[in-house]
Amino acid sequence: MTGTPSWNPDHGSGITIQWLEANGQTFEVAQAGEGKKLALCLHGFPELHYSWRFQIPLLVEQGYRVWAPNMRGYGGSSKPAKVRDYALDHLCADVAALIDASGAEEVTLIAHDWGAIVAWAFAIQKLRPLKRLVIMNVPHPMVGKREIRHWRQLRRSWYIFFFQIPWLPEFLMSRSQGEPIKRAFSNMACDQSNFSDDVLEHYSNAATRPGSMKSMVNYYRALLRYRDVIDIENKSIALPTLMIWGEEDSALNIKCTEGTEQWVPNLELHRLPGVSHWVQQEAPEKVNTILRGWLA
Repeated sequence: MTGTPSWNPDHGSGITIQWLEANGQTFEVAQAGEGKKLALCLHGFPELHYSWRFQIPLLVEQGYRVWAPNMRGYGGSSKPAKVRDYALDHLCADVAALIDASGAEEVTLIAHDWGAIVAWAFAIQKLRPLKRLVIMNVPHPMVGKREIRHWRQLRRSWYIFFFQIPWLPEFLMSRSQGEPIKRAFSNMACDQSNFSDDVLEHYSNAATRPGSMKSMVNYYRALLRYRDVIDIENKSIALPTLMIWGEEDSALNIKCTEGTEQWVPNLELHRLPGVSHWVQQEAPEKVNTILRGWLA
């Protein structure tokens, strides 16, 4: 199965869009580089593989073959119909199947926002061997569980509860050709330089494809309805882990970084002042400098 790509990279970028079958789904995957060392990049809501456009060339430069899939429900990837299809066990199985399909001998998992929720769960379960883990602007599950008990975080997480309402969230988010999707980026970003009208159109066009918005919101519905499908309680991660955090994140308070070392002893944390939740897109030079040094 192939379809209309949700991103047409410049010919000189070295990035191509491929369609892969894995875990019974079809994934639209941005690929670059070659070799047995894989960097698998997982995007967040309401993003796409396109959100890694600034990091893919750096990772290739560092000797990685890079795969950045549109996760299930996004862009041209499969959009299964049921809320249960977006529970963490299925999302983690997607990652395992993509790693298997790659044939890679070494895997570094790099993830932001919802991709990072999946990456934490995947690493905790040790579904496949990982060499390194990179997390951007999402807390370790145990830290997130601690923080949601406090008003400082609960008030920022209002949208998770709003997304539990049937049909209304996707209807409102799709209005005016996806204008609310554009505002999700422009209203939150401290520096809007990398969120031009063309970039915002890219995201809104993908989100308003048939079935996309419902699938994207179903991630949040499944998060609450099927939160016990995997066991993440009191589980530590021994992997070398890099956490990069934009301090001006309006969805996740800065205390979501605190105490992570209790669960991730081999942790390196970089906080970026004046940078929002969209850290790797808003501050790619800073993020890439950190990645270059840490991966080397």
